[in-house]
Amino acid sequence: MQLVIDSANIEKIKYLQEYFPIDGVTTNPTIIVKEKKPFLPLLQEIRDIIGNEKELFVQTVGSHAEELVKEAQFINKELPGNIIVKVPVTTEGIKAIKLLKEQGIRTLATTVYTPMSAYVAAKAGAEYVAPYVNRIDNLTGNGIQVVKDIVTIFKEHELSCRVLGASFKNVQQMQQVCLAGAEGITAAPELIEAMLTIPSVDANVQQFKDDWLTLYGKDAINLMETK
Repeated sequence: MQLVIDSANIEKIKYLQEYFPIDGVTTNPTIIVKEKKPFLPLLQEIRDIIGNEKELFVQTVGSHAEELVKEAQFINKELPGNIIVKVPVTTEGIKAIKLLKEQGIRTLATTVYTPMSAYVAAKAGAEYVAPYVNRIDNLTGNGIQVVKDIVTIFKEHELSCRVLGASFKNVQQMQQVCLAGAEGITAAPELIEAMLTIPSVDANVQQFKDDWLTLYGKDAINLMETK
């Protein structure tokens, strides 16, 4: 199962890349604009951090299929490594996904709110779909159930498209998406860090250290220093 950073912040990506088992980075126009940097150099910097093997997801901004295809071609030409182009599940977006599939350009269908839009995107040739879990909840839907239904449809009809859960407000939603059978989650850096933010763990570790130092002395800061 994939764990993907949803951010374009260089410092946060560097930190998570160093400490967490990260599989890639997703971006979108809003995330990139927040960094207030030229977008291609920013994406190249992200690529330099994560390497060429891990997936970098870059979103198109055009309205018509032909524009989306040209943008996808441009992204693949300008950026090295493992690139996935994000395309919204509009009618024009689905047409673009079909055309890009024919050209061998890999895509993720984004802004997925229903199982049937995910189904259409998968049939069109998308390699991933990204259901917006929390945004679905905010529209009085059930984001976790949408993920479950997408997973079921893909399995029942042998569609190779993968489900990458997106739009989370807490770790509990991320856990539920994992249990629902999604192939991955993409989350903001603070939510990825929150998966390990458990006060009891820090208290346990400190107790272990205090007990150790009590017996072996304050200089026994590690096993090698113990006499």
